[in-house]
Amino acid sequence: TPARFGDARGFFSESWNQARLAEHGIDITFVQDNHSLSAQTGTVRGLHYQTPPHPQAKLVRCGRGAFFDVAVDIRRGSPSYGRWFGIELSAENGRQLLVPEGFAHGFVTRADDTEIIYKCSDYYAPDCDRAIMFDDPEIGIDWGIDRANAVLSE
Repeated sequence: TPARFGDARGFFSESWNQARLAEHGIDITFVQDNHSLSAQTGTVRGLHYQTPPHPQAKLVRCGRGAFFDVAVDIRRGSPSYGRWFGIELSAENGRQLLVPEGFAHGFVTRADDTEIIYKCSDYYAPDCDRAIMFDDPEIGIDWGIDRANAVLSE
């Protein structure tokens, strides 16, 4: 979680610093920055990933609102294959999630008008774009929302 420096006017936070990531053994070059708005609480997006030759790592944060962010290991042969990790990201808590290459990514919003901002290590490549249903029973993610109440794409 990046440090925040605040006063009566608001706050300042350095949201990304390549040297700090390198200090933790993370060597990723980001080439694209995405910004997404989900208007309704309960909006589900994902699980998305890109296959080689254009896999993406993502650094995800919340610009406004709150969401439950999920990464699923889809690397065949990995000891953690099929396992998922989830964390609450919000504008208030300032947390970020690094989603490595070889992981699917998705989220469900916890507030109206939630903004998701994320850096990508490779450009969007439609031919490599793939998805897994958010409620895939083999993965078993606890989204904290029933399918009937989820706002999904058509």
